[in-house]
Amino acid sequence: MLIAFNKPYAVLCQFTDRSQPPRPTLAGFGLPKDVYPAGRLDHDSEGLLLLTDDGALAHRLTDPRHKQPKTYWVQVEGDPREEQLQALRAGVVLNDGPTRPAKVRRLDPPPALWPRDPPVRYRKTVPDAWLELVITEGRNRQVRRMTAAVGLPTLRLVRVAIGPHRLHGADGTPLPPGQWSEVVR
Repeated sequence: MLIAFNKPYAVLCQFTDRSQPPRPTLAGFGLPKDVYPAGRLDHDSEGLLLLTDDGALAHRLTDPRHKQPKTYWVQVEGDPREEQLQALRAGVVLNDGPTRPAKVRRLDPPPALWPRDPPVRYRKTVPDAWLELVITEGRNRQVRRMTAAVGLPTLRLVRVAIGPHRLHGADGTPLPPGQWSEVVR
């Protein structure tokens, strides 16, 4: 079984949380029994999370050797210059080493997304922009660290695809936050 889930902002990618007070987890969304996340999304990131009960499939989806492209829509602070985008395309050096080159393009107009709760901060004097970033590795907070490294801090991060799997339900319509659908393979 493979499940596509639209993980809302501020939800942990696990089924339990021992912190006090407990934070929202996957347990609150009526997911089928015996499925587990194939990969992770940070607490403050949103979008596509794949869950499965098939260990071999989870490995194929998450192991860097399989180079599954992960597509993100990233709202960044600032107006990206071509040299900043080119730096992302070439790969940037992070504290844990250089990244693989990314595919990046500006999204203009911005994508039509659901409102985030709480909303992203807005400042009249600082522009923002949306980028589509495709990477083939999955280091901890990698997209946020990459955009920060080129001077474009991330304001909002939404994963929209993992390999061929998109943030859509079985009927092809976008999944609302907190909703899931079984993926037909």
